[in-house]
Amino acid sequence: MVTAEGLRPNTAAPPEGERSTAMEVARMPWLATPMEQALHQFKGHVLLVCAPPGVGAFEFTIVLAQTMLCQTPARLGPCGACASCRWVSARSHPDLLVLIPEALQASLGWSHDLGEDAAKAGKAKPSQDIKVDAVRAAVLFAQTTPSRDQGKVIVIHPAEGLNQFAANALLKTLEESPASTRFILSCTSAQALAPTVRSRCQILSIPTPSQDVAIQWLRSLSIAQPEVLLAATGGLPLAARDWAAQGVSAQAWLAVPSVVMGAQPQPWMAGWSIANWVDSLQKLCHDTMCEAAGAPVRFFPQVNLPRGKSLTALASWAKELQTAARHADHPWNQQLAVTALLQRARMALE
Repeated sequence: MVTAEGLRPNTAAPPEGERSTAMEVARMPWLATPMEQALHQFKGHVLLVCAPPGVGAFEFTIVLAQTMLCQTPARLGPCGACASCRWVSARSHPDLLVLIPEALQASLGWSHDLGEDAAKAGKAKPSQDIKVDAVRAAVLFAQTTPSRDQGKVIVIHPAEGLNQFAANALLKTLEESPASTRFILSCTSAQALAPTVRSRCQILSIPTPSQDVAIQWLRSLSIAQPEVLLAATGGLPLAARDWAAQGVSAQAWLAVPSVVMGAQPQPWMAGWSIANWVDSLQKLCHDTMCEAAGAPVRFFPQVNLPRGKSLTALASWAKELQTAARHADHPWNQQLAVTALLQRARMALE
């Protein structure tokens, strides 16, 4: 299997003991019905999966592709034992192409060795786009004969990553792709795609799971106070899981308002990145504005929020946090950056 940047196969097997993507998806109960719909109602050759971030869209598309390539698929997924399934798990299936932006490869666990391309790139910032050269290579991939009887599958995640030139290069192949090739695109909203791309797709929507289902799933992962982290991430279970893995505990989240108002950051906040701090402050600003306007809060318990704050000052702070979010991945000095963020927050909340 090959990926967008560099388009070289990664033949290394997953680390020993790593859970398969298919197993992870099987444990996400909110994906069962969409998977059944995709497998038994998808009749075209281009499927667009629309799902909010943090509910497992990428994992869903990979397992769907694995099932399409499986030699003996089950009703709701791949067998996991045939040669095709093993190749997908090892990320080396010759008939599977995955296009993802370079900037997402590490977070999605689909990074690969770029060899000479990496040397040429030097220290360039990883791209957030799926580039036109990668799409042109995908078009050539679609036109070659499959290695096995199950045909070929091309996964594009996220489809919003297709810039204008890349999307235009893909249109004709989406409309007149070889009978043996199927496309699976994912996006957060179909309206975010160009109408010329959207019109060529059969659309499948994956809704956000109910709070009870998401909490039960997070609790099965031994995450303490899952309802707190679920609220903190806006009801997105995979985002809550990832936050817990990054060291953002429920205890730390509930302490954010008091830390902003003058308390010392707690020891359990030591592992927070600048991006974590910016995100938490944006959500605190949002909820404080809601409380000041008499609207329902979303991310923090209302009793933890500062009261009677100026909406004008909060709006100004919100704009500054938007700017900070755009540069959160810059290699700032961690301590100085967090100190500056907290000082500005206290000024807004005085």
